[in-house]
Amino acid sequence: MKEVTGAVTLRLMKKDDIDQVLLIEQCSFPAPWAKKAYLGELENKFARYFVILDKGRIIGYAGMWIFAGESHITTIAVHPDYRSRGYGRMLMMALIEYSKGHNAGTMVLEVRESNISAINLYSSLGFKRIGLRRNYYIETQEDAIVMLRHLKQENESGGRV
Repeated sequence: MKEVTGAVTLRLMKKDDIDQVLLIEQCSFPAPWAKKAYLGELENKFARYFVILDKGRIIGYAGMWIFAGESHITTIAVHPDYRSRGYGRMLMMALIEYSKGHNAGTMVLEVRESNISAINLYSSLGFKRIGLRRNYYIETQEDAIVMLRHLKQENESGGRV
């Protein structure tokens, strides 16, 4: 386990974490993923999922797929009681660092057009809007903004270009 701050730790998700993850999932999304989806993701050789814990309790999670030189962020959520404290940023930084360490050239994600706090977080981390997916979120018919961050120059030069 990697200590982040004080009693907060960050590590790879395990099967035993899924029930706690699902509680956050259910209070974060209109169409939460099922347990079966997470079990499948943990078996997926292209997927990596992280959890952040406060005194042993999971307070957030994030996941992505890495393949063909790209990281695709699949999900990220922080329990409502822990939002706006920097935990989403910690999770995103874990995804970014893992992606760099595994030679991803880019990172891409979709975000609800109405999720201004997430858009602001991603923008502050160097993600740029590159497109729009109309009616991407089936349950609400909401559009998704597609955002991209280039990592290749960072990997080669050791810093952002």
